Amino acid sequence: MKFNGEKQYNDFSSFIKSKFTKRVQKISLDTGFTCPNRDGTKGIGGCTYCNNNSFNPYYCKPEKSITQQLDEGISFFSKKYKTQEYLAYFQAYTNTYADIELVKELYLEAINHDQIVGLVIGTRPDCINEELISFLETLSKNNFISLEFGVESTLDRTLEAVNRCHSYSDTIAAYDLVKDRGIHLGAHMIIGLPGESKNDILDHAEKLSKLPIHSIKLHQLQIIKNTMMATQLKNNPALFTLFGVDEYIDLISMFIARLRPDIIIERFISESPKHLLIAPNWGGLKNFEVVAKIDKHLIEKKLWQGKNYKE
Repeated sequence: MKFNGEKQYNDFSSFIKSKFTKRVQKISLDTGFTCPNRDGTKGIGGCTYCNNNSFNPYYCKPEKSITQQLDEGISFFSKKYKTQEYLAYFQAYTNTYADIELVKELYLEAINHDQIVGLVIGTRPDCINEELISFLETLSKNNFISLEFGVESTLDRTLEAVNRCHSYSDTIAAYDLVKDRGIHLGAHMIIGLPGESKNDILDHAEKLSKLPIHSIKLHQLQIIKNTMMATQLKNNPALFTLFGVDEYIDLISMFIARLRPDIIIERFISESPKHLLIAPNWGGLKNFEVVAKIDKHLIEKKLWQGKNYKE
């Protein structure tokens, strides 16, 4: 079976090309918001794996206005590609977790920028409400609006262990609230969280396939400096099963085969800065190199997205 991009799965690049007339680049933004598992509302300390410095670019600072962050990001990326459009990516922490009027104000500031064609909003499934979704639904009539929920796991025991302070039933409820509202729905999953077997991980694919999602981001568990997991790894390494490259590629290939065939796969791995990454050590492999290995492995194993999907 072949998909739009002639790959063994629905790749994000092909989706973007079908959606927009020009090349599209995300510009990461930091609103300075926090999370309910950091400020004491639901918990303290945040997720045990989280260090947002592992993915924030240099221009992405909360003391800068949204417009300034966008201008600096566009200036950086426009040096390489002269003709392109941009998506404002509200990335760091929980980007719906603030006073609703402030949230609306920042989204409008971004969407009204003359080079922005849409919003991508990262948040938690327990941090949305009807007023916010109605607002985003209105914006989606003339703009591309994507809402990405940090699902991370479909197992409550895992969510509790990593201090997410929400349940998988919260995830299901969030997608039920937003489905059929003109909003692109994404899911973020971490592969290899403590205590999860390979069968648990493959079961995630089946559970996620039942959700009304359009796209998914996957990445391997990484242990980052200055996180609770870094301390846990030092004190109790038996908690963790950190995949080698080949083992991860084999597991992800089986995951893809169980995934609903129309779901767009946006990412397979994450690349954290070397100075922050503790483990696993993949020898500096870049995202495109891992993708090439996955593509090759799928062909060799005669696997494709949805081959083993069960409705």
